[in-house]
Amino acid sequence: AMPVSSRIFFTAIRNGEIRKLGTCAFHSHNWNPCCFLPPHSLKTLHALLKTASPTTLGSSRSIKDNSPWYIKTRSYITTSQQYYNLTPPQVNSILKANEYHFKVPEFDGKNVSSILGFDSSQLPANAPIEDRRSVATCLQTRGMLFGVFDGHAGCACAQAVSERLFYYIAVSLLPHETLLEIENAVENGRALLPILQWHKHPNDYFSKEASKLYFNSLRTYWQELIDLNTGEHPDIQEAFINAFKRLDNDISLEAQVGDPNSFLNYWVLRVAFSGATACVAHIDGVDIQVANTGDGRAVLGVQEEDGSWTAVTLSNDHNAQNEDEIKRIRSQHPKNEEKTVIKQDRLLGLLMPFRAFGDVKFKWSIELQKMVLESGPDQLNENEHTKFIPPNYHTPPYLTAKPEVIHHRLRPQDKFLVLGTDGLWETMHRQEVVRVVGEYLTGVHLQQPISVGGYKVTLGQMQGLLMERRARISSVFEDQNAATHLIRHAVGNNEFGVVDHERLCKMLSLPEELARMYRDDITIIVVQFNSHVIGAQSKPGGGD
Repeated sequence: AMPVSSRIFFTAIRNGEIRKLGTCAFHSHNWNPCCFLPPHSLKTLHALLKTASPTTLGSSRSIKDNSPWYIKTRSYITTSQQYYNLTPPQVNSILKANEYHFKVPEFDGKNVSSILGFDSSQLPANAPIEDRRSVATCLQTRGMLFGVFDGHAGCACAQAVSERLFYYIAVSLLPHETLLEIENAVENGRALLPILQWHKHPNDYFSKEASKLYFNSLRTYWQELIDLNTGEHPDIQEAFINAFKRLDNDISLEAQVGDPNSFLNYWVLRVAFSGATACVAHIDGVDIQVANTGDGRAVLGVQEEDGSWTAVTLSNDHNAQNEDEIKRIRSQHPKNEEKTVIKQDRLLGLLMPFRAFGDVKFKWSIELQKMVLESGPDQLNENEHTKFIPPNYHTPPYLTAKPEVIHHRLRPQDKFLVLGTDGLWETMHRQEVVRVVGEYLTGVHLQQPISVGGYKVTLGQMQGLLMERRARISSVFEDQNAATHLIRHAVGNNEFGVVDHERLCKMLSLPEELARMYRDDITIIVVQFNSHVIGAQSKPGGGD
């Protein structure tokens, strides 16, 4: 059973710190400093492994070349590696360690929101995990915000963006009068109405030491919005773009200015020199806005009239598989850089996502990088990654945090939205993701003809597949969380698309130094929609 949720109201602003900009619905817990192991997941795994029995690793999956771009990939010989034969309850404990569920409250016995609720979950591959997630309800405007963030070169940038981006979006959406109210309250030391209500798992923490710094940057932003007032209501797509770009600019500026506090000075530099992608959805009634920077993805689960499921992608990946992105980057640099700006499907031959927060090594001039590093703390100068200048670095910036924003109007057949970091999408096709979630949420399993994908199978093997299919239907009841159920499939599916317990055990018990070679961190949010409300609001005169 889940612990009772607590609600904390920040009641005042003292010394410029955020005290009542947000309320937080979360489980009581102790704060964990960033980049230390979360209290569950990995510790749970290690504790369980002590009691498990070893057998030989024999995975048919190839080792993934997905190590961070600045680390040389090592070659591992796996023939004599060991894995641990976890029991089903132990597997469940690992998979469920980071799951979270929230049901949207009903009012007067009737749910008036287009959102029924959401499930989220995470599975680490990196130690510590570099992914982050955020969900919050907008209290001064309308709707809910959902986001998944994939860090690289450490977790610092993903951590900062997961804490800060929703505030920048919320402020960007506020009308002029509300911004004036907030500024006057801060100026006079009065309590504020909260802007966001957070929905957090115990592992989803905030950096307390940085709250004053973060607040001051956010306040400067809303003061500028007040000064730039046009008298018009903010355009939502423009608000998203402004929020993303402004936060990235603040991350860069904070690192350049530094801080007299040695911890904060080191922290803002770590945030700026690491990087993070972000995929964020804002859902208000029947309107979804998806703002994406990088290779996270948002996919809509649509149920057709015959009960089958269709995947509709609401974001575009910003990487070498996107021809428009390649053209965009090449057009922004001289002709003589055409062959070097993207090499081996990576930006300057190094970075896989073509848009990201932080990553100032791809944005600052060489002179600025050297100046900041020379005046920075010793820990930063000793880091080979931060001192390294990318090759063919002539006309920065090469990287942007500007998001691509896509709008979709919900229909009654749109049943759910899946937000996932690339750790999910590189292991499962979006159509399979939607089918697994759709069957889980409805409890209806469409029995498609068994496909063996060109493999030669005996009658005995076919009988085994049919038995596994039966087991798969009953296995749904192991999971009370759609995101956890999806991770089970992402990690444990065999070549026939069926969860193989032996494979799942192997993948979950790989030692830390090997896990990242086989898969990435996986973070998933599944948002379930209320078809009745959407149907009513979609009619002429429906909604408000």
